[in-house]
Amino acid sequence: MSVSAHIRFVLVGTQHPGNIGAAARAMKTMGLARLVLVAPEKPLDEDAFRRSAGAEDVLGDAPVVASLAEAVADCRLVLGCTARSRRVQLEELLPELAGQRAVAKAAEPAEVAFVFGRERTGLSNEELQLCHAAVHIPSDPEFSSLNLAAAVQVLAYEVRMAALEAQAGVAAAAPAELGHGEAPASHAQLEGLFGQFGDTLEQIDFHKGRAPESAMRKLRRLFMKAELSEQEVRLMRGILSDAQRMARLAMEPKN
Repeated sequence: MSVSAHIRFVLVGTQHPGNIGAAARAMKTMGLARLVLVAPEKPLDEDAFRRSAGAEDVLGDAPVVASLAEAVADCRLVLGCTARSRRVQLEELLPELAGQRAVAKAAEPAEVAFVFGRERTGLSNEELQLCHAAVHIPSDPEFSSLNLAAAVQVLAYEVRMAALEAQAGVAAAAPAELGHGEAPASHAQLEGLFGQFGDTLEQIDFHKGRAPESAMRKLRRLFMKAELSEQEVRLMRGILSDAQRMARLAMEPKN
């Protein structure tokens, strides 16, 4: 199975069906076929299929899901395509490096997602928190806005180039092996861990009146970079469960 079979492009909250069709065409020209739609504002229509111009199969096979978390639940690398921003502190990749990293991860094999936001507003802070890194296309700051299909084309091209280089043995270093044959944690498993972390910190009064968002952002970055295995997630969740149990005992009235 080629690495492209493990790479999906996820469009979030797309406002114009025609843009979805154009994005599908951009993907297919670069040998990519896995498109996922997250809560599009309008269903696919005649304009979408017309603008796909031969990529009707990509559109027809594209699942529609309710949330980004659902779209990337089984992924081990999620790259959010966004304008440069200080709103969310993520590692920032140029498209070429993003393509190389995606191909290397897909070759393990592992599921990889490139995520694109709404035409007018992009990805929300909450959606960016679900990403391991951000991808920034260095367009002219005097005219920096790329339409959705153009952004998809840029990233699809870089994935294509990285895959061709990997096949030739020129680039894409061999991926690191997880120790002892442990299965890597999925995105959904990590989200379960983050949810339990948030609950635990509340129960032990870790924040002490401070906003919890800052601590959780830092914890997310820490564990996203660590590439935890399923066993490590289970260990962490077991520790948190004991901490929650002790917090409940501490709250019980004394006789």
